[in-house]
Amino acid sequence: MHPMRKDDPMHKDTMWAEKLISMQEEDGKWGCFHSLSASYGSPVTTERALRRLERLGFTIEDACIQKAVGYMADCLAGKKEIPDRREKLLDWDVFTSLILAAWIRRYASDIPEANQIAKQWSQMISAAFEGGRYSHKGYISAYYDIFGVPPKGKRLVDFVNFYTVSLLREGLEKPIESALVDYILEKEDGIYYVYSQKISSLPKVFESKQASQYLSAMELLADYRFARGKLQFVTEWLKRNQNQHGTWDMGKSVKDNVYFPLSDHWRRKGAREADCTERISNLLGKLSE
Repeated sequence: MHPMRKDDPMHKDTMWAEKLISMQEEDGKWGCFHSLSASYGSPVTTERALRRLERLGFTIEDACIQKAVGYMADCLAGKKEIPDRREKLLDWDVFTSLILAAWIRRYASDIPEANQIAKQWSQMISAAFEGGRYSHKGYISAYYDIFGVPPKGKRLVDFVNFYTVSLLREGLEKPIESALVDYILEKEDGIYYVYSQKISSLPKVFESKQASQYLSAMELLADYRFARGKLQFVTEWLKRNQNQHGTWDMGKSVKDNVYFPLSDHWRRKGAREADCTERISNLLGKLSE
């Protein structure tokens, strides 16, 4: 079975894509960036829209993505500001630069400000894992050197989250990358904003929302060149859950309007099975490279 290309256009003409694109504002955003706000009035955040469009096969070649990347680049350069309410306990300016850079680089690699943020986080993680194991002291020291001490009462950004893990998939030396992946796999609360349990432990139920979230974590880690050999237990788990027709069905509960559905008519089991098979085939293709 040959995995479909991530940018296969077959889902660009769905009602899901049409509805989401129609909601995009003129400047490229979809309301708040990271957190929904009742006061703003938009039923979707820019981040959720970008995640959904990426899953539907949209790339930087598409006008809606070009507009969104332009908007994010302006925010990162200080020309605009995301309309989100500042989180009180977090080093907010560092966090917002991280989430903007991460999403820009998922679509484009030629935005200098985003590339600089990626370089800074690469330097921090390299310092934190310099000895082959995680050093919190090394992480704090590098964080302070690069971003300065957070304002009083603000906590540092934890690096095991969707944005940092996405941002660091290129640029780390092999020993650092390997140590980072080992650390992520064994972290008790998984990857923040993606999967909240230890990743080295497989989900107990395959047909579940938890298993879909687990796939999201694997899709992030599979982008790391030196991680794929560590993830063969995932390949074996997926193959064990393949049905007699050589396809997969994760059940109705995985519908979250982000990763699923891809097809317009998901009430049909065949459409759901095709969507699940496409996603898992893509992941297996990455893991086998």
